[in-house]
Amino acid sequence: MRTLCSSTLIGEFFVIGFAGLVAMKDPGLTTSTVWLVSGIAMVLCLLLCGMVTRPGGVALGWALQLALVASGVFVPTMFFMGAVFGALWWASVHFGRKVDEAKARFAAQADSSGTSGPSTTADVA
Repeated sequence: MRTLCSSTLIGEFFVIGFAGLVAMKDPGLTTSTVWLVSGIAMVLCLLLCGMVTRPGGVALGWALQLALVASGVFVPTMFFMGAVFGALWWASVHFGRKVDEAKARFAAQADSSGTSGPSTTADVA
């Protein structure tokens, strides 16, 4: 799950940066406000990459997805991009957990059959 979710978060990191560039053109927003909010969201993306398997990591990821959709108020394209990344986040969590379960099942089968993996020349000697 960690690989899929982290890949989604890294993609969001870049999308948030580009959305910040677009938001700077809004005359109602100051440059410092745009980059403060965008910077916090970008750092959160990076921190979540390491926290995604910890308790609450997935929930924080969902909160980030909601914030991404809500940013469409300032950059209308983000309604669409937020929905796309929300779907990617769901798929990353859903299929990532299935992959983790399959890995655990295969590891348990390998342990019960007594095999520890492929043999090497060092094992033979």
